[in-house]
Amino acid sequence: MIGSIRRECVDHIIVLGEVHLRRILKFYADYYNRVRIHRSLNKDAPVSRAVQRTGVIRSRAILGGLHHRYARV
Repeated sequence: MIGSIRRECVDHIIVLGEVHLRRILKFYADYYNRVRIHRSLNKDAPVSRAVQRTGVIRSRAILGGLHHRYARV
């Protein structure tokens, strides 16, 4: 996970202090565990979620647009 934090998050954001870094890491950890897919988990997240088969797909920016969450609504 340390490598993922560096490659996917901290390398792309200017950190403005310790409080800002903690907030960024909190949001990234939530994204990593709830949204980001993992190939070792058969393209699921560590916190499993139900598959939605109907509805319009919407995008929500995470970490200022660095990542996005796509979900059906």
